[in-house]
Order: sequence, then C-alpha cells, then structure tokens
Amino acid sequence: MAPGTLADEIRLKLGDVSPAERKVARVLLAGYPSAGFETMAVLAERAAVSTPTVLRFVNRLGYRGFPDFQAALRAELDERNASPLSLYEATDYGRSKGGPDEDLSLLQRGSSVFSGAVAQTLAELPPHDLEHAIRLLADSKRRITLAGGRFTNLCAQYLGLHLMQLRDDVRFLPDRDVERTAVFAALHRRDVLVVFDYRRYEQDKVAMAELVQAHGGKVILFTDTWLSPTSAHAEVVLPSQVAAPSPYDSLVPTLAVIETVVAGVLTALGEDAHQRMRHGEDTARRMGLY
Repeated sequence: MAPGTLADEIRLKLGDVSPAERKVARVLLAGYPSAGFETMAVLAERAAVSTPTVLRFVNRLGYRGFPDFQAALRAELDERNASPLSLYEATDYGRSKGGPDEDLSLLQRGSSVFSGAVAQTLAELPPHDLEHAIRLLADSKRRITLAGGRFTNLCAQYLGLHLMQLRDDVRFLPDRDVERTAVFAALHRRDVLVVFDYRRYEQDKVAMAELVQAHGGKVILFTDTWLSPTSAHAEVVLPSQVAAPSPYDSLVPTLAVIETVVAGVLTALGEDAHQRMRHGEDTARRMGLY
C-alpha cells in the first residue's frame, strides 16, 4: 500500500512534539511543500525558534538531517508530478507479454492492487470530511456544480448523474468559455463546487476554487494522496489511492468514495430522495425513455 505524504507524517507528530517543534511543523504545513525547501535558518526564523529546534523536529520524523528531509520531499514531488509516460519509462511495463500464465499473473496482480487501494482509501478517508461532504450535497438550499479534468470528468459526470436523481439544482460546469464565465460570475454563498483534480494537476481548478471561496461558497475536492493545490481552498478534501497494475493512475478507489458519498446523501435526504426518484422514473416513462 502507498505510504502517506510528508505532510501526513508531520500532522501525525503534532501531538508528540514540544511546543517549539510544533511551531516548525505548523510553518511547514502552512507553506507545504515549498516551505520544506527553505534553509534551516530561514525556517527557524519563520517559526520563531532556534535552528537546532528545526533539526530536532526533522530527526523526530525519522531523518538523519535536514538534507535527508529535503531529499525525501523532492522524491515526493517527483512522484506527485509523475505522468503515465514517466511511470512507464521508469518501470518494466513495456515487457513483452507471455502466455496464459502471464494473464493469470495479471489478474492476481490487479486483484491485489485494486482491493488494497480501495481498502486503504476507505480506511484513511477522514470521517469528518466525508460527513461534511454529505451534508453539503444533501442541503437542498445549495446549488451544486461539478467539474472534472482530462480523465476525471468521467467521475464528475458519474457523481452528478446520481445526485440529479436525488435532488434539484445539480449541474455540470459548461465547456464553452462564455457559459463557464456566466457560471462563475453568478456565484453566491449557497454554491458548492465539486472538483476532481489528480496528478498532473490543472491550474484552472485552483482559480475556480478561489472564486467560489471568495464568494462565500464551499468547495469539495476529490484528489489523490499527494493533494491537488486546490486543497488550499477546499472546505472538504477526499483523497484516494491511485495504485494500478499499469502506469495510469487508477480511479477505482475514487469510484468507491463516490458511491460511499452517494449512499450517505441518499440516507441524509431520506423520503425526499425516494419521492424524487419516483417522480423521475414516472417522468421518464411518460417521455418513453424507459
């Protein structure tokens, strides 16, 4: 299973370190990951502590010195920015395939990778964030807009189509610039933007989240364990593992999170969702769609 990020390690240590070391941790988290590439002297100054305090903190994280800590951070960023091509070229995915035994091996590998990634994702999903996402999506007074990326637009569509069967005022972010501009020009505090953003992250998602936040709206972010930059502007962050038996990041764990969220929204809406589903099916039948 994939390890957590350095930010996760730092958060886990917050309750076990001295008050001075906690200041270092908070400076690192507030400016993550760029703060980790400052010199020890600059980091100490920003945290209002001594340089030895910075060193003691990175030692507590398990690093022999500050250069080791920065090397680990660089390795994490390389992984965060990895593309299918770079992952392909760094591994042996291009090997020629064998016979039936190779197929059996692939099935076993897929079963192990996917089941492990789903289990880890759901085990590590922050319960507070999951509950908050469900509350926001089940609030009938809020307008929901969904936006995805190159591949994750499929996930946005999948979640949105389910929500449309359960409640009103759900829409997808339009593709055309004029329509998209109109959506963001009409934002208000009852808006909820649901964003899917996975490595390699898309800068427009950050701009969208900033606009929603500036108008008092809420942002729900589905992302990977390295966390999209959009997380800095999100009310809720739902991270998923992306391990796969290929160089492409898997969205299987993300789908598990989506379906868990849908189950929660259905429960939260109760009889209102039931009546909405019944009305939708009756309408579809009258239109000859079922």
